[in-house]
Amino acid sequence: MIGEALSAHGLIVRGGFNFGPEENAPQGPSGIPARAVVVVGQAGASAWPHFLAWRERQPKELRDPLDTWAREVIGAVAAQLGARAVSPSDRPFVPFQQWAMRAEGLRASPLGLLMHPRYGLWHGYRGALLFDREIEVAAGEEAVHLCDACVEKPCLKSCPVGAYSLAGFDYAGCLGHVRSPTGRPCMTTGCFDRNACPNGAAYRYPKDMQVFHMAAFAA
Repeated sequence: MIGEALSAHGLIVRGGFNFGPEENAPQGPSGIPARAVVVVGQAGASAWPHFLAWRERQPKELRDPLDTWAREVIGAVAAQLGARAVSPSDRPFVPFQQWAMRAEGLRASPLGLLMHPRYGLWHGYRGALLFDREIEVAAGEEAVHLCDACVEKPCLKSCPVGAYSLAGFDYAGCLGHVRSPTGRPCMTTGCFDRNACPNGAAYRYPKDMQVFHMAAFAA
């Protein structure tokens, strides 16, 4: 039922789990600590056409349109299911990265993005549904981590300013570059390092979607 409600918006269930009695769970829909969480997201560009159709009906000056769209559609699904919707950008922040890793058994790539055995780096998390009751969910098992078998690590060799390395992400260096004239190729084609990863090529975001995300990062 959850999957059917989400599929109308190009979204999918990305896993879930029941909170243990000793965990510091966020509030569920009734205000008591939630008993379960279902993580919601997309694979590849599955949600992109739905977002674009919604965006055409909104004011051009709307800030954070993708977050706004996700809150709206996931909030509607939550109301339908008797759940509480939360977003990765809500404050106080909830641990979406940890929830996603636990729900799907994923680990981070050298770029910090979670590596999925099917989607590669081309997937995303748009929100979560919190329930007052326990739900029946498949236990998250550790997935095959494709980065372990990748010797060449092209994702660490393609950025023109070497923003990513085993030491971490040079946020200031990346931002300064993409905001400069020399960073225009990144802004018009997407992150070179992310695109260099060979995994999940069938789910690679289309050019306009990559441009949208780069513009949001550089704003």
